[in-house]
This record gives sequence, C-alpha cells and structure tokens, in this order.
Amino acid sequence: MDILVALILIAAMLLMLAGGVWIGLALMAVGALGMLGFTTRAPGDGMAMSIWGMGSSWTLTALPLFLWMGEILFRTRLSEDMFKGLAPWLERLPGRLLHTNIIGCTLFAAVSGSSAATCATIGKINLPELGRRGYPESMVIGTLAGAGTLGLLIPPSIIMIVYGVAADVSIARLFIAGVLPGILLATLFMGWVVVWSLLHGERIPAAQIRLSFYDKLRASRNLIPVVALIAAVLGGIYSGIATATEAAALGVIGALTIAAAQRALTWQGFVASLMGATRLYCMIALILAGSAFLTLAMGYIGLPRHLAAWIGELGLSPALLLLALTLFFILLGCFLDAISIVVLTMAVLMPTIQTAGIDPLWFGIFVVLVVEMAQITPPVGFNLFVLQGITGREITRVALYALPYFVLMCVAVVLLYLFPGIATWLPGRMMG
Repeated sequence: MDILVALILIAAMLLMLAGGVWIGLALMAVGALGMLGFTTRAPGDGMAMSIWGMGSSWTLTALPLFLWMGEILFRTRLSEDMFKGLAPWLERLPGRLLHTNIIGCTLFAAVSGSSAATCATIGKINLPELGRRGYPESMVIGTLAGAGTLGLLIPPSIIMIVYGVAADVSIARLFIAGVLPGILLATLFMGWVVVWSLLHGERIPAAQIRLSFYDKLRASRNLIPVVALIAAVLGGIYSGIATATEAAALGVIGALTIAAAQRALTWQGFVASLMGATRLYCMIALILAGSAFLTLAMGYIGLPRHLAAWIGELGLSPALLLLALTLFFILLGCFLDAISIVVLTMAVLMPTIQTAGIDPLWFGIFVVLVVEMAQITPPVGFNLFVLQGITGREITRVALYALPYFVLMCVAVVLLYLFPGIATWLPGRMMG
C-alpha cells in the first residue's frame, strides 16, 4: 500500500512538472493531495503552519543576503581584475592561462555562492580573452563548465544554506566542511589540465611577455578586493566572530564598497542587483515553502518512516546505499536543478541516512558534490545553458567538453567516501 501511495504521488508530481507548474506549487499540490486522499487531517492549517515555520527561520536570512552580494559583484570588474592578477603567475605552468578559469572560479565561488553566477561572470571575461590568445575551445569551455560548479561547494554556498535548513544541520559547520572538498576538486581539475597540456603541448599557445617578479607583484594588486572580501566573509564565520547571516550582511557591505570603489555602482545597477536577488530568492523560497509542506504531509502519511524501514530491511551497506543515492541524484540532475533536488529528497532521505549511521554533516557535502554533477548533465544542466548562451555552441558539444570534469567529480566522490575526514576534519578542528 505504501508503495502504491508513493507511486501515485510521484506520478502526480511528474504530471504537474511536465505541464509547466512551478516546482514550489507542484510540491504544495502533491502535499495537499496526499493529505486529502490518505489522511483524515485537512491540509489547510498544516500548510499555513509549515510555510510560516519555514519562512520565519532566522537561519534562512543568510540566503537573500548572499544572493544580493553575488548580484552586486556580477556587475563589477571583479572577474576582469582577477584575470589580470592571476595570469602573470601561470605562464610557466603546463596549460598556462587555462588555469585562470579554475582559480578564478574558485575565488569567485568564495564570494558568490551561485554556480551559474560563477560560470557566467568568469566566462564573460575569460572566454574572449583565451579565445583571442589561441587556446583550444574544448579546454576553455570545459574548464569553465567544470570549475563553475565550485560555486555550489566552496562557501558561502546557496545550496548549503538550503540543505542546512532542510536537514537541520549547522550552516557554519557546513561552510567550513566545504573548504577542503572544494580545494580537492579544484586541484583535480588543474591536475587534468596539466596532464592534457603535457600530452598536447602543441595546442597550448607559447608564453607571451615574461614579467619580472616585481611586475607580477604589481599585477597581483588586482586580487586585493576579492581576497579582502573572502577574508571578511569566511574569516568572520571561521573565527566565530560572526554567524553565517552576519557574515552575509558584511559581504553585502563589502560588495557595495568594491562596486563604489570601481565606480561600477550606479543607481540602475543597485536596483537591478536588488531586484535580481529578490526574484531569485522568491523562486527558492517558494520551493522551500512547498518542500516544508510536503515534508509535513509525508510525515502524516508515514511514507518517510516506512521507506526508511523498507531500505533498512534491504540490508544495504552504507557504501551500497551511497552508490544507489549517487545514481539517483545524477538521474534527477538530468531533469531538475540542484536546489530542487535537495528540497525534494531530504525530507524522505534524512531518516534513512540517520538509520544507516551516516553523519548528516558529511552527507551534506556528499549531496552538494553529487548534485554539482547535475550542473553539467544534459538536458537541464544550468552551467551548460549558461555556456551555451555565452558561446553560441550546441549544448551537446558543451556537455562533451564538460565530460572529463564530470568524471573527476566522480573521483572526488570516491575520495570523499574513502577519506571522510576531507569533509569532517576541519569543522571538528575549528568548531569542536
């Protein structure tokens, strides 16, 4: 009977999503359908209570602030300055300026929190510049597609805030836990670029003008704004001086200061950044509201409890359970965006994860890393759409260029499972 109920609700949701119903509204409708059809409780008061409880969460206030910070920085010269500051130091490394995509995305991810914003901002500067210098298109687009996903993993991350709220895990601990996996993934990407460049040295343009050490240091002054903002936002969280919400407010002030110093802060730009963040937050908030009500409805029906018991009866080891979830998330990623995947699944999966004895903090990093793959899997890979829009290339070609980085993410998932301390050591050391 439970399986039949689950299939009916899943079919109803798929029909609504296929019909173009907004995800948040579809979640609410499925929750109401479940309560009306399979419980004796009316859905009205439960819907009001769950949505109000989600919307009044103080933890969630960090989300619109980080979104606004990213929107402000999107309208500055930050990515252009990062290219100027990084390029002189990479001329001797195999792959040369291809690494500016990866390092630039890593740095911008630490002040953005959005994968699409990271990919678009760095891509607008680096794609024309690297193309003009003769770097192979496949590697330029591929490195951007792969490294752009770091916006989800390197804190402050929007999806980590969503997961923290959905799974009741400390957002500050999640932010700290994402640092080492983010560095690991960036290192894997750079390692692949080095190996590819050594095998195809003739396709990498020769180094241009050699700069003296002093000239490189002078060029590095362009990195001061982004480094200062990273230090202010993440330093406040890691030191315990500021909560995630307070650090987000500090980040907005820092972003406004950078924009004003670069004379990029116009009234029209200010309003556009505020409205862009508002629209994006309203979309996410509607999804979270629908998820909160669906979670309540599933609790009344008893599906999470029965599903957890069923999976427990299967006797899957944690390794097999995580393998099954990895395949499940990758499949969902072909049709849904990363935030939707998290809010749709956490309510049902968390009891199962806790029953299997898996650390929710570690699982949060695992989830973020796996749904990162969704950003570069067709047909609904957001980074693929962003790069398709910037380059004008077919989405299938962009996906092909991104394939090696998808494989490297799979390697990172395996390493995270074999060495869980990659995610748990730093928060345990810094926050006890």
